[in-house]
Amino acid sequence: MRDMTCCFTGHRQLPTYELDVLQARLERTLRRLIDDGFTYFGAGGAVGFDTLAAQTVLSLREEFPHIRLILVLPCENQTDGWSSADKAVYEEIRQRADKVVYISRAYTPDCMLRRNRHLVDNSAVCVAYFREYGGGTGYTVQYAEKQGVRVIHIA
Repeated sequence: MRDMTCCFTGHRQLPTYELDVLQARLERTLRRLIDDGFTYFGAGGAVGFDTLAAQTVLSLREEFPHIRLILVLPCENQTDGWSSADKAVYEEIRQRADKVVYISRAYTPDCMLRRNRHLVDNSAVCVAYFREYGGGTGYTVQYAEKQGVRVIHIA
């Protein structure tokens, strides 16, 4: 299954002026991966790029009903402190996902890191939107490269 799985990593803040271009680039990338036999797409459920990636997979699932969205969430209370609008989008994605995996029941200092590693460890490809090596996204890209997972940079 790993050889048919793609995960995502990216920043939580997406520049609004670039959103349409980023969405189009992401969709083209996913279409190529689907053509190459990728079926499973793992997202971490964060705001920003994770949300955009999950929404894109769900949109493409209408055309390619065999593809699956797997949410790998750090904890059950991930949305604590989020805006009501972000929580609503998250809940819609969670309800439409084909599978939901929780790394931890409650927040722990390392649950985000473990979520990111789980995504990478179960994927052959990582689609990444990042502009700098720092924070969780930079760590995840470096971890993927060290693990021999192909990283597709779409920034």
